Amino acid sequence: MEYIGVNFKDKFEKFSDLWMPRIVSQFNNYHIKLVKVKGEFTWHNHTDTDEFFLVLDGSLDIHFRDGKVKLDPGEMFVVPKGMEHKPSAEKECHILLIEPAGTINTGNIVNAMTVQENIWI
Repeated sequence: MEYIGVNFKDKFEKFSDLWMPRIVSQFNNYHIKLVKVKGEFTWHNHTDTDEFFLVLDGSLDIHFRDGKVKLDPGEMFVVPKGMEHKPSAEKECHILLIEPAGTINTGNIVNAMTVQENIWI
């Protein structure tokens, strides 16, 4: 049997839209997602789960009502469940997310940025 790993560079080349996570793998009941971001996302929270961010390329700010964290390539941050936050990036940024399967990208908010269906690449 041949085993093939996931090449993030190849996967990122397969899509160009922003704020639309793509699932690249699953383990147990968690999805591994890649997403390109630029500009500001929406304020939201996830009441039932933490949210894992790992920056692969670019810089990401995660804003909180009382401050922010800035992440550069190779840096990660876990937003605790229930904490309101808003990701943003001045320039295009590539991120890896780990979330329970079925997690809605906008958490407790439904708006134009809400992903309606899971997309695998």
